[in-house]
Amino acid sequence: MEKVILSWSGGKDSALTLRELQKTGKHEILALLTTVTEDYDRISMHGVRRTLLEQQAASLGFPLEKVFISKNTTNEEYEAKMRKVLERYVAAGVSSVAFGDIFLEDIREYREDNLSKIGIRGIFPLWKRDTTEVAHTFINLGFQAVTTCVDSNALDKRFIGRTFDKQFLSEIPATVDPCGENGEFHTFVYDGPIFQERVVYTKGKVVLRDSRFYYCDLMPAQTDRQMGE
Repeated sequence: MEKVILSWSGGKDSALTLRELQKTGKHEILALLTTVTEDYDRISMHGVRRTLLEQQAASLGFPLEKVFISKNTTNEEYEAKMRKVLERYVAAGVSSVAFGDIFLEDIREYREDNLSKIGIRGIFPLWKRDTTEVAHTFINLGFQAVTTCVDSNALDKRFIGRTFDKQFLSEIPATVDPCGENGEFHTFVYDGPIFQERVVYTKGKVVLRDSRFYYCDLMPAQTDRQMGE
């Protein structure tokens, strides 16, 4: 079996990619690789707390490899830190990194160019699939996700903190990709066929950052229960 690691954002495309890799039976997944913004202790772009990310990985049954970057990170800093981590996995026999990208050519090219520098390749199980079909497949398989970040240039505030379901898809404007592939929205997956147990959370405040992005704070429900004991 080919040893791979999966670029993991905690969102729906990552989850579906993981299921696709498991379905083929051709890959041994050594770890989930996630970029965490250390200033906020949250998943970069998605804005999800690291504690929920760790609960998610534990439920999925995979080790979590966190790469910590600063909030104002440069491409050089990001690439240097990522390379250091990846070289360690190459030494452990990893030959590929899997991604959930669907159609952005420049992003794929960027990833493949960086990977080629250390002698490994990228795998893109969802590549060029119809995004409407991908979104409905995710829902029909029983995955459950919530929107954690919304770009207000594409969607209004009512779409933040929403369940990613068929109702959500029916309400988004035609200009918005059903998978948010252009960055219109990001999600956190908390349950589904590849999970051992649901990741329980409560919704916190919705905040607007950079006068553009709405974030819905998700809080680990376990912490709340412990505080009540």
